[in-house]
Order: sequence, then C-alpha cells, then structure tokens
Amino acid sequence: MFANLIQLITRRPPPDFERGFVEDVHVTRRRPRNRRTERILLFGWILILLKSFAMIWLVDRYHLKFNANWIIIPTVVAALLCTAVYFRKE
Repeated sequence: MFANLIQLITRRPPPDFERGFVEDVHVTRRRPRNRRTERILLFGWILILLKSFAMIWLVDRYHLKFNANWIIIPTVVAALLCTAVYFRKE
C-alpha cells in the first residue's frame, strides 16, 4: 500500500508497468473424447447396476447377516472415482 502511495507522489511508473498488459494468447482445443472408452464406462455402470440388484436379492433371499450396502457402496464409489478421473482429464 505504501509503495503505491510513494509511486503516486513521485509520479514514476512502476518498473513492471509494461508487464501488466496481455501480449499473447494461446488457445488449445480439447481432444475429442474416446467413444470406445465411454462405451466401456457405460457397460461398467450397467454391470454395477446389475451387481447391485443381484446383491440386494441374494442378501434378502438367503437371509445373510450383513447389509448389501457393504458391497454396493465401495463399488459405486470406486466407479465414480474412475468416471470422474476420465471426464476431468484434459
């Protein structure tokens, strides 16, 4: 704050005055998404959905002593992580 006040009083431009302006802009296009990889992700999500329904049915059918969510939730979290990594990549 005081440095700017001193420059205002002495009326000298700061030494890096010219660096404050845009000299050049580079725009890069994003690579197109891979259709094959997106189909594999979709197929994986369908398999996870089928596995989840099968686990719920099996736990209920055979009266197992644990909750099906102990298997379903880690699977869905791992799949969400993989899907997020794919869609966030540049």
